[in-house]
Amino acid sequence: FLLASLPGLESTRFWMATLLCFIYLLAVTGNCAVLCIVRLEPGLHAPMYLFLCMLAAIDLALSTCTVPRVLSCYWFNSREISFSACLAQMFFIHTLSAIESTVLLAMAVDRYVAICHPLRHPAILTNAATARIGLLATARGVLFFLPLPLLLQPLPFCSSRVLSHSFCLHQDVMNLACASTTPSVVYGLTAILLVMGLDALLICLSYLLILKAVLGLPSWKERLKVFSTCVAHICVVLAFYVPLIGLSVVHRFGKDLAPVVHITMGHVYILVPAVLNPIIYGVRTKQIQRRIL
Repeated sequence: FLLASLPGLESTRFWMATLLCFIYLLAVTGNCAVLCIVRLEPGLHAPMYLFLCMLAAIDLALSTCTVPRVLSCYWFNSREISFSACLAQMFFIHTLSAIESTVLLAMAVDRYVAICHPLRHPAILTNAATARIGLLATARGVLFFLPLPLLLQPLPFCSSRVLSHSFCLHQDVMNLACASTTPSVVYGLTAILLVMGLDALLICLSYLLILKAVLGLPSWKERLKVFSTCVAHICVVLAFYVPLIGLSVVHRFGKDLAPVVHITMGHVYILVPAVLNPIIYGVRTKQIQRRIL
């Protein structure tokens, strides 16, 4: 296949790649800092921050399996990617996104238990339980999204091999097939709904229950104090789901949009959560602030 490379804006490719490289290095630095700080700070050895370490590791893996290939495409005009490499990259992107969605759901449940059942929180969400949740999230992502490249592998592809992003996504690759893609369409939609869709629904349900518990407190000062513990997680959830929904909308309804819109939305989807997550928790967590300083 041929990766997309800012059609009509060839003169800006070098500067776009330089900007993406800076953002990528910022994401790597921030997420590595989170991993090191949580490891070194005994007060952060709690489920919420162990989940934050999982998010940092996922963001590092997701950005690293895409951004270096994008940079080589922009800097060196190396647009060709083999079919097997494309399928492998597609698998890792979708699987890591599914794992991140599951971890965000687990963090929402952690907030719900901490606020609505504070006395039971230490017994329910132990560090061992947190590790098991991480393994379950990984297994869930792999099992749901491993069939995507397997369904595409036997398909014949048309003469047009130009993708609409600078990396491989399932729907993008699937649209270039010459044969019927109904099984891939049905399974892909089912997997998205059962993973990201279900997770988003359960996160909303968790926050409705949290909001109900918070509104039951006697004073506004107490309500704001309790709900402020959820602000960082809400921002991280929005940083993940808003680009995901935006990319899905562009794929579904943006066929007449300029190619640069598709490419830009792809970059936002890959890099925005990776950059914002450590910044959000760095601003909201005093222990992380102290360690950074």
